[in-house]
Amino acid sequence: MPVGEGTGPGCFDGVRVVELAQWVFVPVVGALLAELGADVIHIEPTEGDPYRGLATQGIGSERGGVNMSLALANRGKRSVAVNIQTEEGRAVLHRLLESADVLLTNMRPKALDRLGLDEDTVTSRYPQLIYARGNGYGMRGPDADQAGYDATAFWARGGLAHMLTPPGRDYPVGQRGAMGDRNGAMALAFGVASALFRRTRTGLGSVVDVSLLATAMWTLSSDILAALSGDPPQPSSGRGPAFNPLVGVYRTMDGRHISLVFLQADRYWPDFCKVIGREDLLEDPRFATMQARRENGVACVSTLDDEFASRTYAEWKDVLSRLDAPWAPVQSVPELLDDPQVAANGYIGDVTIDGEVAYRLPAVPVHIDGQPPSLRRAPEHGEDTEAVLMELGYEWESIAALKESGVIP
Repeated sequence: MPVGEGTGPGCFDGVRVVELAQWVFVPVVGALLAELGADVIHIEPTEGDPYRGLATQGIGSERGGVNMSLALANRGKRSVAVNIQTEEGRAVLHRLLESADVLLTNMRPKALDRLGLDEDTVTSRYPQLIYARGNGYGMRGPDADQAGYDATAFWARGGLAHMLTPPGRDYPVGQRGAMGDRNGAMALAFGVASALFRRTRTGLGSVVDVSLLATAMWTLSSDILAALSGDPPQPSSGRGPAFNPLVGVYRTMDGRHISLVFLQADRYWPDFCKVIGREDLLEDPRFATMQARRENGVACVSTLDDEFASRTYAEWKDVLSRLDAPWAPVQSVPELLDDPQVAANGYIGDVTIDGEVAYRLPAVPVHIDGQPPSLRRAPEHGEDTEAVLMELGYEWESIAALKESGVIP
């Protein structure tokens, strides 16, 4: 059974996933499946997943000796450390694949070819296996074998850095940690779930591919549509044109911000004016209708700028709480952690070890039957190697021989 405590919805109970992947993108897929009941076996090199070492570079988060970034990507799994560059190590991998439902990998095509783990070889040997790959740029084309992290394939080449950088900056805005990886992981997990469902009807496995480049394009679908229509989108300075002054961000007295998204502006305008105590605006012909507010957009935005500058952030949250309309405070991450909606819905989960809460992690944003999956800890490097080998039928003498030859640590 996977490490840690707690129980999840069990949607993938009985499904075995062999994860031949490192870093974040594809390992997060395994974590998502593990939280929904799959037995995920994370294959690590004998020296460990290189993601374990990023904490020494000041990248990622650490708390109480726990590498939190690694825990987020590997929670609920079992770790088997084995050198698959050796013939004996690949034999261990194939013993695992004989009992597996899914192979997850982010190895590049040439590396898979060298190891005899290419698509054709694996799918012909294991016709019921779901062969799932996460990659930077797709499995075809001139850059199929190019190395890619989400900061390159997703953020830079995928257009997000350009579209989210305000004009006039010398350098593009940097992305936050692993944004593309975690979005791509959700897509690949969906693909794996779809392939497992298809197998229940056909009995056959599938090859599932998701790239970080495609994930970026999906994220920018609205801008892609504009470009396809011959109207290439341009980066925004942060406040768009005043076509609808009730869609935008306004600055409060104390330098914070409130976001309004009143797409049905005429529906919300009367109640908005009343709740902020500006019924006089209802009588102003410049602002009486959506068309009038558009024609007088500069004046309307200026009026609202002055209004928002007259109250603090906290005051605006209190005032707008009485308005049934789509608005939101622009929160910081520490404020997000204390958001009552986050607490009520269990969007931050507890990892319990030996009956005590050891640390907290963001939970999977998928609830089954009204409940989020419970979180389990990530395994230590190679923690489950011997136990899994014994499950595969290896005797102690064989395990000792693998240790002696350096195939396992």
